[in-house]
Amino acid sequence: MESAEFIQAILDNLNYFWITVLMAIESSFIPFPSELVVPPAAYMAAIDGKMSIPLVVLFATLGADIGALFNYYLARWLGRPIVYRFANSRLGHMCLIDQEKVQKAENYFDKHGAVSTFVGRLLPAIRQLISIPAGLARMKMGPFLLYTTLGAGIWNCILAAIGYYLSTVPGIDTREQLQEKINQYSHEMGYLFIAVCVVVVAFLVYKALRKKKNARTE
Repeated sequence: MESAEFIQAILDNLNYFWITVLMAIESSFIPFPSELVVPPAAYMAAIDGKMSIPLVVLFATLGADIGALFNYYLARWLGRPIVYRFANSRLGHMCLIDQEKVQKAENYFDKHGAVSTFVGRLLPAIRQLISIPAGLARMKMGPFLLYTTLGAGIWNCILAAIGYYLSTVPGIDTREQLQEKINQYSHEMGYLFIAVCVVVVAFLVYKALRKKKNARTE
């Protein structure tokens, strides 16, 4: 059985174990969209009741934590030169990673600090890589896991909500139709979260600048 057929067979027979494994892969540097896992699992849970939607979210978040820890420790042990060398390698490009993407994630982390591991989990193109600069910066494990779990948990709740909602929509008869709707809604939610994150970051920057200004005048 070829790898694509093997993955498709797993997606057609999702359970908690494979949700955890696939989300761990998705959260590492290996390209695998979470939209292929959580919404269909929630959809199946709502349709046939063989799984629980809260447990789908729980195991998906557990998998995301495992993948994030893999990236964190890999970056922490290897260091910046080897991480960037990998990003510029053929294998790195096969994993859809390049120096620009890693640099973008590192710049985001440097600009926003530890909270970026929370906000970054909600942003496309940053979500899978934000653990790398956290590892390079040797961020403390407690805050790293807390922010990662919160960010991944919120994102998985959104994906599960999309899957549950689509279980109530008539006219979805094939996996292709389901995936098309999932992609549509997840992209819209992604853009919404980008807008929300921009507003939140702008507010935090404004608050920090105002506090700094008040401290100077005292």
